[in-house]
Amino acid sequence: MWTETKHGLYKQFVFTDFHHAWAFMEQAVAVINRLDHHPRWQNEWNVVEFWLSTHEPKQAITDRDWELAKAIDALIELAEKSNEMATDDVQNTTKITEVQVYADGGSRGNPGHSASGFVVLDMGGKVLHEEGVYLGITTNNQAEYRALKFGLEAALKKFQAREVHVYMDSLLVINQMKGIFKVKNRDLWPVHDAIKQLLPKFEKVSFDHVPRELNKLADAEVNKCLDAELGSDVARVI
Repeated sequence: MWTETKHGLYKQFVFTDFHHAWAFMEQAVAVINRLDHHPRWQNEWNVVEFWLSTHEPKQAITDRDWELAKAIDALIELAEKSNEMATDDVQNTTKITEVQVYADGGSRGNPGHSASGFVVLDMGGKVLHEEGVYLGITTNNQAEYRALKFGLEAALKKFQAREVHVYMDSLLVINQMKGIFKVKNRDLWPVHDAIKQLLPKFEKVSFDHVPRELNKLADAEVNKCLDAELGSDVARVI
């Protein structure tokens, strides 16, 4: 519950570890920028604290603060869902040494309602796992990067894969992961770094660009997820 204090609207969130706290903060940045209401906040390992204040004379807490608080709470629901997914992954693993991962992300608005989609296949092309994850309001590039992260995490946790072949239709993400392009967008630094930290857990990870028509399985997961959240009458990601 948010508490009204003399320093603003306050709430503390405690996560299982720094990894989950940081993943939440990545998403919070997009919401904060969208609402153009930048709070005082701090992070210490698995704890994230917020103080929301508009700094208007004689009115420390306003409707803008409550609007941001509601948006942050919505992100927490997504973070809790991700934690549940991670627990299920640990409990349900099948060892497959080498897999393919197709990943895609999309935003209806850019920034707008976004989702990541990924598919894990064996080397014979059999689908082992497919999933879409709703991200809330963020950008297309963030959604694509998070799709890659989700796909690698699934390959590691669900199948204990040692070698992963990644395929995406985002030339930007592929070339940045190969080191051909620099990551100039500061908002992408946290998720890019998180993926870099995942790579040493595999023996080999390759990155290849494919045309959109060869990434239809992952793209379908994106649109399926967004349709479920928003309704199919909202313009689809293409």
